[in-house]
Amino acid sequence: MIKNKKFPVKDSYDIEDLRRIMEILRSPEGCPWDREQNHASIRGNLLEEAYEAADAIDQKDDKALCEELGDVLLQVVFHARMAEEAGSFDLDRVADGICKKLILRHPHVFGDVQADTADQVLTNWEKIKQVEKHQETATDILTSVPKAFPALMRAQKVQKRAGKAGFDWPDIAGALEKLPEETAELKEALAAGDQDAIADEMGDLLFAAVNVSRFAGVDAEEALQRSTEKFIRRFAGVEKLALERGMDMKTTSLEELDKLWEEVKGK
Repeated sequence: MIKNKKFPVKDSYDIEDLRRIMEILRSPEGCPWDREQNHASIRGNLLEEAYEAADAIDQKDDKALCEELGDVLLQVVFHARMAEEAGSFDLDRVADGICKKLILRHPHVFGDVQADTADQVLTNWEKIKQVEKHQETATDILTSVPKAFPALMRAQKVQKRAGKAGFDWPDIAGALEKLPEETAELKEALAAGDQDAIADEMGDLLFAAVNVSRFAGVDAEEALQRSTEKFIRRFAGVEKLALERGMDMKTTSLEELDKLWEEVKGK
């Protein structure tokens, strides 16, 4: 229950209530923690809440999704309030900007452009976006992919845009051939013990793997998530077998643990 006398207790609240609550929290009579924040200090919160909303979607949990979307919305209102205090922009400007963008980028809905398929819509969207953002060269389009994206996601988007500019393998065979090549270069760097070179070659190997994923029509970020979840499941199986057989995983040989791993894989 909100005890602040400046704010009424209600059975149901809306977006304007949320805006007013944030204004109160940021005021001198509000919350010390909220007052101390700035765009940079809560940057991670925005990313975290977005990922939690994505997780709710993956879990097909509508109740959780509703809650997590509220947390994402809070971050939007929080940033907008700080910007308003600085005289930069406010929540209305945020809404105004996205409304104008949606109208502009949907000329097949709000204008006279014809687009009967999702692919045509995306093609028009990209063309309009390039004009909006003054992207005159292919390099401009590549560098516009945000550096804050997860690395695999960013790599795949950069590769896709480079491909649209004509810089690409004709098929997956060329992408696959890069994997052993990059692996060999990584082995050389490891043998030399050059940490900078190791980091570079490891990055090149991951980038090459993402390219194969793109050609295969697989989202690299999702693929790695699936493999990570698979590893956790199999690890849990190995741990369970070890406990059942009185084995201490910390002292059991790698050879024995590998046998348990293969046993779990075979189930």
